[in-house]
Amino acid sequence: MIRGLEGRRIFRDNQDRDNLLSRLEALLTESQTACYAWALMPNHAHFLFRTGTEPLSSLMRRLLTGYAITFNRRYKRHGHVFQNRYKSIVCQEDAYLHELVRYIHLNPLRAGLVSDLPKLDSYPYTGHGALMGVVEHPWQAVDYILLSFGKTVRSARNGYMRHLEAGVNQGHREDLTGGGLIRSLGGWTTVKKERMQGSVRRMSDERILGDSDFVEAILARSGEHFESAYQLARAGYDLNRVVNRVAEISGMQRDEIFSKGRVRNAVRAKSLVCFWAVRELGFSLTEMAGHLGMTVAGVGYAVRRGEKIAREHHYRLLDSTP
Repeated sequence: MIRGLEGRRIFRDNQDRDNLLSRLEALLTESQTACYAWALMPNHAHFLFRTGTEPLSSLMRRLLTGYAITFNRRYKRHGHVFQNRYKSIVCQEDAYLHELVRYIHLNPLRAGLVSDLPKLDSYPYTGHGALMGVVEHPWQAVDYILLSFGKTVRSARNGYMRHLEAGVNQGHREDLTGGGLIRSLGGWTTVKKERMQGSVRRMSDERILGDSDFVEAILARSGEHFESAYQLARAGYDLNRVVNRVAEISGMQRDEIFSKGRVRNAVRAKSLVCFWAVRELGFSLTEMAGHLGMTVAGVGYAVRRGEKIAREHHYRLLDSTP
């Protein structure tokens, strides 16, 4: 999902929407990425993809950067268009494909952009119309979705519509935004230990949507990359705590760390803040740029410099006293 900065509109008219879809079509075709469902809303958009030859992070960066440049040029504005990084969730296809397609395609109806399901058929800025054969989007994986509802086009569309109708009154679905059990327990290692003891009956993770075996397989494949962030979160570490730790190491006051200019000690301290916030707590470069009033490129450079400083002086974030 992508969302406008501070909830602002990312589409002001149909020309904006068509611009994004044109860019999306080119990127999906080039990268052989399948799009199963999508919906463009005034200040956000939903997409359901199966990745192809290009990582999702690369595809989304190209899509959003290109769109933002055009958007800013058209409206003679500067700065960010989107709020932080896009939000992505890995989902288990067998269990959640139909649910997610329905949830995404009903967004215009729930938001009042169309008055009823028949009107949704002809709404041009969601993938629903393509599934119903009203509009054509060659880049949308229409056949794949229809075949999951029935063996013929007619039976498939009937099955899809019955599924859609059943979800009209469901509203927001918390169960389709990932879980939270792993974070609340304090990390994947903790979950595995408690699971062996029989105290964990359900596996979940806010970045992954699926049953316990699916979540376990995804996290194992990731090499437990997020374990450190979970431990820090459990210990109460946030950006404020990181700044306090850097102030302790550097012997500086908080306001000195964020002072304007190129004072050497302040630059080094700010670099440590960026390094630990991004690499340890999982903040995105865009988030840190917003917090610190820096460019994304500047934060990236600061992270690398902070890493070098921490390595040379053997600084550790967890060394401080809570």
